[in-house]
Amino acid sequence: MKSNTLRTLTLCAMLAASGWASAHDKHEGHGNDTQAIGTAGDAAKVTRTVNIDMSDTMRFTPANIQAKQGETIRFVVKNAGKVKHEFVLGTAAALKEHYEVMKKFPEMEHSDPNMVTVAPGQTGEVIWQFSKAGKIDFACLQPGHYDAGMKGAVMVMGKKMSGHDAKPMDGHTDHQH
Repeated sequence: MKSNTLRTLTLCAMLAASGWASAHDKHEGHGNDTQAIGTAGDAAKVTRTVNIDMSDTMRFTPANIQAKQGETIRFVVKNAGKVKHEFVLGTAAALKEHYEVMKKFPEMEHSDPNMVTVAPGQTGEVIWQFSKAGKIDFACLQPGHYDAGMKGAVMVMGKKMSGHDAKPMDGHTDHQH
């Protein structure tokens, strides 16, 4: 009897930890993968602004963005639709995991620096520094939106580029600031 009670308590604790605690971690303090994608940016260090439109056709415009390693970008995200949309930066795996949580808790709001929830007709912003080269994904994690293809990517070019005469994308020399 004592063994069954202990197993039941353990199972309940595991379920509770995987349910509410997991949902809470994903929406407040969703820092599990942010180290892999960069860091919250400092507004004083923004090197450029990228405007992104979100629409009810479940698309971001533009959906593909290029950045340089170390660059800090201000994403100004406008919701041109009639339903709530989001802009969430993350790894592909973290976005998929986070989306599953959103399907269970669709009314949860985001408060982390790598994400913004935008009401219809409104604008939000994310300031992000891309510290690592590679592909950083972004998506709308509102239920149904991710499955409908509301996704995009930031391709971050490394500081060390191959080729003798390779230049950064904007044509300027790459100096440390």
